[in-house]
Amino acid sequence: MKISDFNISQNGDDIQANALVQFEDCDRGKKQIFIKTKKKYADDFTANPHAFLVGCLLPAIHLKEKRIFLDEKICPLLKESLNIAMAIIKEWTKGQYQPLKIEAEIKPDIKPLQHNRTGMFMSGGMDSLAALRLNRLNYPASHPGFVKDSFFLHGFDIGGVVERGMKYHVFERAKEAIYKITNDAKIELIPVYTNIRHLCDERALWLDSFFGAVLASIAHTFSNRLNMIFIGSSYDIPNLHPCGSHPLLDPEYSSYDMRIRHRDYELSRIEKIKIVSRWDVAFQNFRVCLANVPDRLNCGKCEKCVRTMTELTALGLLHKTKAFDEDEITAEHISQFDITIRVRPPFYRPMVPLLKEQGRNDLAFAIEKQIGKAL
Repeated sequence: MKISDFNISQNGDDIQANALVQFEDCDRGKKQIFIKTKKKYADDFTANPHAFLVGCLLPAIHLKEKRIFLDEKICPLLKESLNIAMAIIKEWTKGQYQPLKIEAEIKPDIKPLQHNRTGMFMSGGMDSLAALRLNRLNYPASHPGFVKDSFFLHGFDIGGVVERGMKYHVFERAKEAIYKITNDAKIELIPVYTNIRHLCDERALWLDSFFGAVLASIAHTFSNRLNMIFIGSSYDIPNLHPCGSHPLLDPEYSSYDMRIRHRDYELSRIEKIKIVSRWDVAFQNFRVCLANVPDRLNCGKCEKCVRTMTELTALGLLHKTKAFDEDEITAEHISQFDITIRVRPPFYRPMVPLLKEQGRNDLAFAIEKQIGKAL
């Protein structure tokens, strides 16, 4: 794979970082990839080669490319770190994903950091909301780790799968809900659009290896604005497993001028929900749905919505949020999904005793029935 023609373009109110990707060992040909944001951030936004190197790494490995060649210089710390990331992924895949060679000149020096500013990724879900809430509770406003910017991404779950459509209207509706939260927290919400996922949109690749790298790639385009970014954890310590975003993997996408931190993985999902429930603006406007339906923030029907409504029921909280139209969950909602696949049991298992305490033995039994069969 060759990555070249790094450039910035502008169109109306948007500014876009571009690069040309040319596959060498498969028949995918050439593709322009981009990361786009609003022109108001132009002074802080660059076509950073680090962004495109990190973003292209996993598709290149998956498609059996032998190398990545860049005609730009890169940070030696990032090159070292990516070699570690590739070794981790090789181990996770039992050798299916073989490390490739990164061919790029090394930057002989680097300018001193001009800023101490921290950002985070904001999906509107429980992981990112808990991370923001804890940041506000634990960091003084004068501390450089006090988050000042949050990034909401199109091309991730919304607009990430070409066959499902770009769903810009869904993105705009979700953004408006998240604005209510970020405004309350006095944090800048920066919309970002990218097509990096479209390099190879195979679901297993995305979930198991790829999505954290796309987050990191976005961060690198803002290295003139930030020097650290937080990624909220997907799983807690007892349930860590190979995943696209992981405390072993995410930090290895860092360079000298962009530190990436995977945070809060000491907390369970239930603990995060409790944290968010005590922040009313967030609790009324969270977004967990992956169905991205046109008329509702959370569809109330997909597995992610049903799982979250069950968690809220286990905590006696479902009726206290307006984020779902529904305030009741049934055993039939749970039984329609296979909750034993894709490392879902760690989310469901802790609900069982809590549901029984709430007198919802029907829901607890529906969970136990499926998980018991899988043992």
